[in-house]
Amino acid sequence: MMETFELTNYNFYSSRLDMELITTIVDTLKEILEEDKKQEQPLFLKVADDFILNIARKVVQEKKKTFLIGITGESASGKTVFVDNTIEAVVRDKKEGIYTVIRQDDYYKDTSKELQEAGSYDALFKTGFSFDTPEVINLSLMKKHLASLKNGDSIVSPNYDFVTCVSSPEGEVKKPAKVILTEGLYVLNEEVRDIMDVKVYVFTPLAVIKERWYKRAASRGKTGEAADLQFKDVNETAQQYIRPTYQIADCIINGMVDKEYIKVITDKIMCRLAEVCC
Repeated sequence: MMETFELTNYNFYSSRLDMELITTIVDTLKEILEEDKKQEQPLFLKVADDFILNIARKVVQEKKKTFLIGITGESASGKTVFVDNTIEAVVRDKKEGIYTVIRQDDYYKDTSKELQEAGSYDALFKTGFSFDTPEVINLSLMKKHLASLKNGDSIVSPNYDFVTCVSSPEGEVKKPAKVILTEGLYVLNEEVRDIMDVKVYVFTPLAVIKERWYKRAASRGKTGEAADLQFKDVNETAQQYIRPTYQIADCIINGMVDKEYIKVITDKIMCRLAEVCC
Protein backbone atom coordinates (compact mmCIF):
# COMPACT_ATOMS: atom_id res chain seq x y z
CA MET A 1 0.00 0.00 0.00
CA MET A 2 1.56 3.35 -1.10
CA GLU A 3 0.57 5.63 1.79
CA THR A 4 3.25 8.24 0.96
CA PHE A 5 2.17 8.77 -2.65
CA GLU A 6 1.01 12.37 -3.30
CA LEU A 7 0.21 14.42 -6.41
CA THR A 8 1.87 17.57 -5.09
CA ASN A 9 4.29 18.55 -7.89
CA TYR A 10 2.31 17.44 -10.92
CA ASN A 11 -1.21 18.58 -11.69
CA PHE A 12 -2.42 15.66 -13.82
CA TYR A 13 -5.76 17.16 -14.75
CA SER A 14 -4.34 20.54 -15.71
CA SER A 15 -1.68 18.92 -17.90
CA ARG A 16 -4.23 16.64 -19.53
CA LEU A 17 -6.51 19.57 -20.36
CA ASP A 18 -3.53 21.51 -21.72
CA MET A 19 -2.62 18.66 -24.04
CA GLU A 20 -6.20 18.32 -25.23
CA LEU A 21 -6.33 22.04 -26.01
CA ILE A 22 -2.93 21.96 -27.71
CA THR A 23 -4.08 19.05 -29.89
CA THR A 24 -7.25 20.94 -30.86
CA ILE A 25 -5.25 24.06 -31.78
CA VAL A 26 -2.81 22.00 -33.87
CA ASP A 27 -5.69 20.36 -35.74
CA THR A 28 -7.33 23.76 -36.31
CA LEU A 29 -4.17 25.37 -37.68
CA LYS A 30 -3.45 22.39 -39.92
CA GLU A 31 -6.97 22.67 -41.34
CA ILE A 32 -6.42 26.35 -42.16
CA LEU A 33 -3.08 25.56 -43.81
CA GLU A 34 -4.75 22.89 -45.95
CA GLU A 35 -7.35 25.46 -47.04
CA ASP A 36 -4.56 27.92 -47.82
CA LYS A 37 -2.77 25.38 -50.04
CA LYS A 38 -5.74 25.32 -52.38
CA GLN A 39 -5.38 29.03 -53.20
CA GLU A 40 -3.79 30.15 -56.46
CA GLN A 41 -1.42 32.25 -54.34
CA PRO A 42 -1.20 30.58 -50.92
CA LEU A 43 0.20 32.63 -48.05
CA PHE A 44 2.20 29.82 -46.46
CA LEU A 45 4.79 28.33 -48.81
CA LYS A 46 6.54 26.16 -46.25
CA VAL A 47 6.11 25.43 -42.55
CA ALA A 48 8.64 23.67 -40.32
CA ASP A 49 7.52 20.29 -38.94
CA ASP A 50 7.38 21.44 -35.31
CA PHE A 51 6.17 25.00 -35.98
CA ILE A 52 2.44 24.45 -35.44
CA LEU A 53 3.00 22.40 -32.27
CA ASN A 54 5.33 25.06 -30.83
CA ILE A 55 2.78 27.80 -31.58
CA ALA A 56 0.02 25.79 -29.88
CA ARG A 57 2.18 25.20 -26.82
CA LYS A 58 2.97 28.90 -26.50
CA VAL A 59 -0.70 29.87 -26.84
CA VAL A 60 -1.73 27.44 -24.09
CA GLN A 61 1.22 27.29 -21.72
CA GLU A 62 2.93 30.69 -22.08
CA LYS A 63 -0.06 33.04 -22.05
CA LYS A 64 1.65 35.68 -19.93
CA LYS A 65 4.93 35.80 -21.87
CA THR A 66 5.81 38.26 -24.63
CA PHE A 67 5.77 36.75 -28.10
CA LEU A 68 8.58 38.05 -30.35
CA ILE A 69 8.12 37.44 -34.08
CA GLY A 70 10.99 38.21 -36.48
CA ILE A 71 10.12 38.72 -40.15
CA THR A 72 12.81 38.94 -42.80
CA GLY A 73 13.20 38.79 -46.57
CA GLU A 74 14.94 40.65 -49.35
CA SER A 75 14.56 44.37 -49.88
CA ALA A 76 11.07 45.07 -51.33
CA SER A 77 9.95 41.47 -50.75
CA GLY A 78 6.81 42.56 -48.88
CA LYS A 79 7.83 42.37 -45.21
CA THR A 80 6.21 45.66 -44.23
CA VAL A 81 3.02 44.89 -46.15
CA PHE A 82 2.72 41.55 -44.37
CA VAL A 83 3.26 43.08 -40.93
CA ASP A 84 0.91 46.03 -41.45
CA ASN A 85 -1.93 43.93 -42.85
CA THR A 86 -1.55 41.25 -40.20
CA ILE A 87 -1.87 43.92 -37.54
CA GLU A 88 -4.89 45.44 -39.25
CA ALA A 89 -6.63 42.06 -39.25
CA VAL A 90 -5.75 41.10 -35.69
CA VAL A 91 -6.17 44.37 -33.82
CA ARG A 92 -9.76 45.57 -33.68
CA ASP A 93 -8.93 48.52 -31.47
CA LYS A 94 -5.82 50.55 -30.70
CA LYS A 95 -5.53 49.93 -26.98
CA GLU A 96 -2.00 49.57 -25.66
CA GLY A 97 -0.39 46.33 -24.65
CA ILE A 98 -1.52 44.23 -27.61
CA TYR A 99 1.35 44.73 -30.05
CA THR A 100 4.49 46.76 -30.71
CA VAL A 101 6.38 46.97 -34.01
CA ILE A 102 10.14 47.43 -34.25
CA ARG A 103 11.35 48.17 -37.77
CA GLN A 104 14.97 47.55 -38.63
CA ASP A 105 14.93 50.53 -41.01
CA ASP A 106 14.90 52.81 -37.96
CA TYR A 107 18.26 51.38 -36.89
CA TYR A 108 20.40 52.42 -39.85
CA LYS A 109 23.58 54.11 -38.65
CA ASP A 110 24.02 57.81 -39.43
CA THR A 111 25.89 58.11 -42.75
CA SER A 112 25.02 61.73 -43.52
CA LYS A 113 28.67 62.73 -43.27
CA GLU A 114 29.71 60.14 -45.87
CA LEU A 115 26.94 61.30 -48.21
CA GLN A 116 27.88 64.96 -47.84
CA GLU A 117 31.57 64.27 -48.43
CA ALA A 118 30.80 62.23 -51.57
CA GLY A 119 28.45 64.93 -52.86
CA SER A 120 25.77 62.60 -54.23
CA TYR A 121 24.47 59.06 -54.02
CA ASP A 122 26.08 58.26 -57.37
CA ALA A 123 29.49 59.31 -56.08
CA LEU A 124 28.98 57.55 -52.76
CA PHE A 125 28.12 54.21 -54.38
CA LYS A 126 31.10 54.50 -56.72
CA THR A 127 33.37 54.50 -53.64
CA GLY A 128 32.06 51.02 -52.86
CA PHE A 129 29.84 52.14 -49.98
CA SER A 130 26.89 49.82 -49.30
CA PHE A 131 23.61 50.44 -47.51
CA ASP A 132 22.79 46.74 -47.69
CA THR A 133 25.17 44.92 -45.37
CA PRO A 134 24.67 44.15 -41.66
CA GLU A 135 27.47 46.58 -40.78
CA VAL A 136 25.35 49.64 -41.64
CA ILE A 137 22.61 48.60 -39.21
CA ASN A 138 22.96 49.09 -35.45
CA LEU A 139 21.95 45.49 -34.73
CA SER A 140 23.36 45.52 -31.20
CA LEU A 141 21.10 48.45 -30.24
CA MET A 142 18.16 46.82 -31.96
CA LYS A 143 18.68 43.57 -30.03
CA LYS A 144 19.05 45.51 -26.78
CA HIS A 145 15.74 47.27 -27.44
CA LEU A 146 13.97 44.00 -28.31
CA ALA A 147 15.27 42.38 -25.12
CA SER A 148 14.09 45.37 -23.08
CA LEU A 149 10.60 45.14 -24.56
CA LYS A 150 10.46 41.41 -23.81
CA ASN A 151 11.43 42.22 -20.23
CA GLY A 152 8.59 44.74 -19.93
CA ASP A 153 10.52 47.99 -20.39
CA SER A 154 9.73 50.83 -22.81
CA ILE A 155 12.35 52.02 -25.29
CA VAL A 156 12.89 54.95 -27.67
CA SER A 157 13.69 53.75 -31.18
CA PRO A 158 15.94 55.89 -33.40
CA ASN A 159 14.56 57.81 -36.37
CA TYR A 160 16.36 57.46 -39.73
CA ASP A 161 15.90 59.73 -42.76
CA PHE A 162 16.41 57.79 -46.01
CA VAL A 163 16.99 60.96 -48.03
CA THR A 164 19.60 62.67 -45.83
CA CYS A 165 20.96 59.51 -44.09
CA VAL A 166 20.62 61.27 -40.72
CA SER A 167 19.86 59.08 -37.70
CA SER A 168 18.32 60.75 -34.67
CA PRO A 169 18.24 59.00 -31.28
CA GLU A 170 15.01 60.83 -30.45
CA GLY A 171 12.56 58.65 -32.31
CA GLU A 172 9.32 57.00 -31.25
CA VAL A 173 8.57 55.63 -27.79
CA LYS A 174 7.79 51.92 -28.02
CA LYS A 175 6.04 50.20 -25.13
CA PRO A 176 6.11 46.52 -24.16
CA ALA A 177 3.20 44.41 -25.43
CA LYS A 178 1.91 40.87 -25.68
CA VAL A 179 3.22 40.55 -29.25
CA ILE A 180 6.33 42.25 -30.60
CA LEU A 181 6.74 42.22 -34.37
CA THR A 182 10.12 43.09 -35.81
CA GLU A 183 10.85 43.22 -39.53
CA GLY A 184 13.87 43.96 -41.67
CA LEU A 185 16.67 42.59 -43.80
CA TYR A 186 18.72 41.31 -40.88
CA VAL A 187 16.31 40.41 -38.08
CA LEU A 188 17.35 36.77 -38.58
CA ASN A 189 21.03 37.68 -38.62
CA GLU A 190 23.06 35.57 -36.20
CA GLU A 191 23.57 38.63 -33.98
CA VAL A 192 19.84 38.98 -33.35
CA ARG A 193 17.90 35.80 -34.13
CA ASP A 194 18.48 33.89 -30.88
CA ILE A 195 15.86 35.98 -29.04
CA MET A 196 13.10 35.38 -31.63
CA ASP A 197 10.21 33.12 -30.67
CA VAL A 198 9.06 32.79 -34.28
CA LYS A 199 11.20 33.30 -37.38
CA VAL A 200 9.44 34.17 -40.64
CA TYR A 201 10.94 34.53 -44.13
CA VAL A 202 9.07 36.39 -46.90
CA PHE A 203 9.85 35.00 -50.37
CA THR A 204 9.21 37.01 -53.56
CA PRO A 205 10.57 36.38 -57.10
CA LEU A 206 13.51 38.59 -58.06
CA ALA A 207 11.71 40.21 -61.02
CA VAL A 208 8.94 41.44 -58.74
CA ILE A 209 11.44 42.59 -56.12
CA LYS A 210 13.30 44.61 -58.75
CA GLU A 211 10.18 46.40 -59.94
CA ARG A 212 9.08 47.23 -56.40
CA TRP A 213 12.57 48.27 -55.38
CA TYR A 214 13.06 50.83 -58.18
CA LYS A 215 9.72 52.47 -57.40
CA ARG A 216 10.65 52.83 -53.74
CA ALA A 217 14.18 54.01 -54.54
CA ALA A 218 12.77 56.88 -56.60
CA SER A 219 10.66 57.98 -53.63
CA ARG A 220 13.86 58.13 -51.57
CA GLY A 221 15.78 60.26 -54.06
CA LYS A 222 17.71 57.51 -55.84
CA THR A 223 17.30 57.31 -59.62
CA GLY A 224 19.40 56.61 -62.72
CA GLU A 225 22.92 55.34 -62.19
CA ALA A 226 22.67 55.70 -58.40
CA ALA A 227 19.68 53.37 -58.34
CA ASP A 228 21.35 50.89 -60.72
CA LEU A 229 24.50 50.76 -58.62
CA GLN A 230 22.59 50.23 -55.40
CA PHE A 231 20.29 47.55 -56.78
CA LYS A 232 23.33 45.61 -58.04
CA ASP A 233 24.66 45.75 -54.48
CA VAL A 234 21.22 44.85 -53.06
CA ASN A 235 21.14 41.67 -55.14
CA GLU A 236 24.69 40.66 -54.27
CA THR A 237 24.30 41.23 -50.53
CA ALA A 238 20.94 39.41 -50.51
CA GLN A 239 22.67 36.36 -51.97
CA GLN A 240 25.32 36.51 -49.25
CA TYR A 241 23.39 37.55 -46.15
CA ILE A 242 19.61 37.26 -46.56
CA ARG A 243 18.60 34.35 -48.80
CA PRO A 244 20.44 31.74 -46.69
CA THR A 245 18.30 32.61 -43.64
CA TYR A 246 15.24 30.95 -45.18
CA GLN A 247 16.82 27.68 -44.03
CA ILE A 248 16.38 28.58 -40.36
CA ALA A 249 12.91 30.12 -40.71
CA ASP A 250 9.96 28.49 -38.97
CA CYS A 251 7.77 29.37 -41.93
CA ILE A 252 8.16 30.88 -45.39
CA ILE A 253 5.54 33.42 -46.46
CA ASN A 254 4.52 34.26 -50.02
CA GLY A 255 5.38 37.91 -50.77
CA MET A 256 3.09 37.85 -53.82
CA VAL A 257 -0.11 37.44 -51.82
CA ASP A 258 -2.71 40.19 -52.09
CA LYS A 259 -2.89 42.28 -48.93
CA GLU A 260 -6.63 41.60 -48.60
CA TYR A 261 -5.97 37.85 -48.48
CA ILE A 262 -3.40 38.41 -45.72
CA LYS A 263 -6.16 40.07 -43.70
CA VAL A 264 -8.64 37.30 -44.51
CA ILE A 265 -6.45 34.38 -43.49
CA THR A 266 -5.05 36.17 -40.43
CA ASP A 267 -8.57 36.98 -39.30
CA LYS A 268 -9.57 33.36 -39.86
CA ILE A 269 -6.68 32.10 -37.74
CA MET A 270 -7.46 34.49 -34.89
CA CYS A 271 -11.21 33.75 -34.94
CA ARG A 272 -10.66 29.98 -34.94
CA LEU A 273 -8.16 30.25 -32.08
CA ALA A 274 -10.59 32.42 -30.11
CA GLU A 275 -13.31 29.79 -30.57
CA VAL A 276 -11.02 26.99 -29.46
CA CYS A 277 -9.50 28.79 -26.47
CA CYS A 278 -12.62 30.47 -25.07
